[in-house]
Amino acid sequence: MTRVRILIAGLLVLAACAAGAAERVVAPGAGALAEAVAGAAPGDVLILAPGRHDGPVTLNKPLTLDGRGEAIVDAGGAGSVITVTAPDVTVRGLELVGSGSSHEGIDSGVQLTQGATGARVLGNRILGNLYGVDIHGARDSLVQGNTIVGRRGHRMNDRGNGVYVWNAPGAEVAGNDIRYGRDGIFTNTSRDNVFRDNLFRDLRFAVHYMYTNGGEVTGNVSIGNHLGYALMFSHHITVRDNLSLNDRDHGVMLNYANSADVVGNLVRGGQEKCTFIYNAHKNLIAGNRFEGCGIGVHFTAGSERNALTGNAFVGNRTQVKYVGSRHVEWSLEGRGNYWSDHPAFDLDGDGTADSPFRPNDLMDHILWSQPAAALLTGAPAVQLIRWSQASFPATLPGGVLDSHPLTRPVEIPVPPAIAALEADSRPDRGDKGQIDDAFDPLAAH
Repeated sequence: MTRVRILIAGLLVLAACAAGAAERVVAPGAGALAEAVAGAAPGDVLILAPGRHDGPVTLNKPLTLDGRGEAIVDAGGAGSVITVTAPDVTVRGLELVGSGSSHEGIDSGVQLTQGATGARVLGNRILGNLYGVDIHGARDSLVQGNTIVGRRGHRMNDRGNGVYVWNAPGAEVAGNDIRYGRDGIFTNTSRDNVFRDNLFRDLRFAVHYMYTNGGEVTGNVSIGNHLGYALMFSHHITVRDNLSLNDRDHGVMLNYANSADVVGNLVRGGQEKCTFIYNAHKNLIAGNRFEGCGIGVHFTAGSERNALTGNAFVGNRTQVKYVGSRHVEWSLEGRGNYWSDHPAFDLDGDGTADSPFRPNDLMDHILWSQPAAALLTGAPAVQLIRWSQASFPATLPGGVLDSHPLTRPVEIPVPPAIAALEADSRPDRGDKGQIDDAFDPLAAH
């Protein structure tokens, strides 16, 4: 009964706030915005008139700050442009510029602190700030429909992230266009977040998970970044229906990532690896298309009990790189994967090839461990070894075996507008020289 009374009392307070809410127009001027916030009542809507308004400003009560696409808030190089410390705040339709440059303070276009439960950051242009949006403990917040353009100076690893999520369960980042800076979305020590329908370009990582469990990454597009989707030290994540196009190092990386579902993604045109699976266990990797990369899948470091089924490996220079002596089966319940270099027959027309497929042989292992041996690739002795192992599989030392390879690949369409952006992206884009010389995705947190 006591809980019911508390709930009724809370609803009455909210109703009173709503009844007293008002729209107020704030004109540009020195200190005008801060003064308007200080004098506003909870629930008020502050409409910023066209022009440049002075920041930084702190929203310490439930308010809506609305620029209607014509107002600019400029922090003048000090701190975060807008800091939110109260619940149920909405920031929309603004151009936010001029944050400070402190990584320690996480200077941002919008900083949502632990008290900013249920915050809404909608349809803003967040340009040239150290961080775009910092969701720092703000549960159930929403960052949607924003254009976030980070900084381009200094080394890429020294820049801030487009959206930084820290310990913010239930936070959602959706439909944003994020470019430049360091990582598009970096989440650390959080859970049950949703990152969907975002566009990422010219970044280090598009989406970077660290110690974040649960949640989903769906419908995103990564173009021309160093790495698309990095799942590190996290578990039970769904990565579904994303695109990784011309990402330099890896399209999808699982590093100490367990019990994830990686389903229906397209990775195409990576210079190095479509997918890197490193010490990752019990993951489902199904229905993906890995196309036109240096290596389709690099599978290493004792990764166990992963299920790979229904994937298409199309036109990769090396389809699978697996260094190990164990036999690893890559089919599930009688359904394997499609391999563009498998000369398969399907006499009964059931969509499954009549013979198993092994993507690697003993010479591959030798070439990976002794790169200088590549000079002997065309030698008759090497060709004899490969022919012998193809004819007598029992002589193989172990490796990946697909017992039920498919004869038709999964098709994952790319919308024309995204295909045009893909065509414009180049591996030698202009900020290449500002990347750390010793960049290592396994060491970059």
